[in-house]
Amino acid sequence: MNRAVMSACRIGTTAALFVCGISIAWGDTGTAGSDGPVTTKGISTTFVPILEARKAIQSGTTLAAKRSVVNVSTSSPTAQVTSTEDFGGASTLPLWTFDAYSSRDGRKHHGAMVGTSPFSNPGTARVPTKVIPVVLKIHSIGTGIDANGNITTVPGNVTVNPNSADNTCFAAPNNVPTKLFLQSPLIQPAPFSIGPTYVGTTQYVDAFMRGNFYNALGHKLDSYHLLLDPVNTLDAVVIDVPAVQGLAITDPNFFGSPPICTPFVIIDINWFDDYLNDRLLNDMQDQGVNPTTLPVFFLYNTVMSAPANSLGNCCVLGYHSYGGFPTPAQTYSVGDFDSSGAFGPGTENTDVLAHELDEWANDPYGINLVPPWGGVGQVSGCQANLEVGDPLSGTNFPPVTMPNGFTYNLQELAFFSWFLGAPSIAVNGWYSDNNTFTTDAGTPCTYQ
Repeated sequence: MNRAVMSACRIGTTAALFVCGISIAWGDTGTAGSDGPVTTKGISTTFVPILEARKAIQSGTTLAAKRSVVNVSTSSPTAQVTSTEDFGGASTLPLWTFDAYSSRDGRKHHGAMVGTSPFSNPGTARVPTKVIPVVLKIHSIGTGIDANGNITTVPGNVTVNPNSADNTCFAAPNNVPTKLFLQSPLIQPAPFSIGPTYVGTTQYVDAFMRGNFYNALGHKLDSYHLLLDPVNTLDAVVIDVPAVQGLAITDPNFFGSPPICTPFVIIDINWFDDYLNDRLLNDMQDQGVNPTTLPVFFLYNTVMSAPANSLGNCCVLGYHSYGGFPTPAQTYSVGDFDSSGAFGPGTENTDVLAHELDEWANDPYGINLVPPWGGVGQVSGCQANLEVGDPLSGTNFPPVTMPNGFTYNLQELAFFSWFLGAPSIAVNGWYSDNNTFTTDAGTPCTYQ
């Protein structure tokens, strides 16, 4: 999900290395792609190159998303998509699998999505969702940027609490980040139209999925839903971040003009994900967090890098992944609710969370492989995963104003048919939910 826009992800050369993310290995790793992170556990991240974003803001421009060359195919994947009976149940998420012929490469591709099959058994699936506000106690303050692009620091204490009113970045009464998220169209129903077609008064994830398979659903549209329900907010987790693993920027002019809203926190992504997997997921089992639920770790004006002080590797604003012991069946999502303005347009409030939650729904375990694509959104290289946010990082769906009077930003997303090929089985025959993509992803790219 990036905004102004995200940098490229790499795709690994083994089955374990398919999407951009963690553990982050930077530089030339012998993998295909270009200048982004690689993963060893199926984590897809939203990555924004902050130094490039700041240059674009200061010059009055935005980072231009690259567009891949597109060739339209005429063969029909619609008649050649089959799915299993729904599986999952008492001990897992509700899931269905697809076996789809791709007109982009003439091959079949397989995967699993959350919900019920829109092809064989459309129904309503509900995933209990646990929103977990993350309070961070930081002990290093950024003072400057050295010649290597690393942030220099001095000791100091800052606490970022998404449950507290922020009267610097927001105005009352819409000034508590967690509350704003819970009132957003990611959680609460809102009337959604995709272009000229109304798809329901519902949550954004559900609206996207209904549009994603609109022509396949046909007269069964009314019976098909994927809902985050019920949504419960757990007690905030308080993390005392070691001084070397996180820092806070408190000077609004740290990155020059225009100023950002502070404090702005950067933590080490590998340290944080280890902490989340080794401790938080286990500790929260007695609060109902288990493989049948989706825990959402809610960050506020907090991004990630590797290490924390490296601006060259910054910034990851969110990701989705899976973990759990002894069987890694627990999916989860991490997302920043950003009001800092550090990255320019495309990262505000629920942009990142829209990206990550929709990617979780479409590729919960990071294993859904499609014909390779790239040169678009945050991907300047070549990757082969069904990550619906990455191709359109930096572009938005029309904003939604909720009953609280707050206007929410939601990232535009790529439809299933963009990855698998023309003709589209999505609403309006489109390839993305704001019609930025007017054809499929075209001829598969080649790894360099």
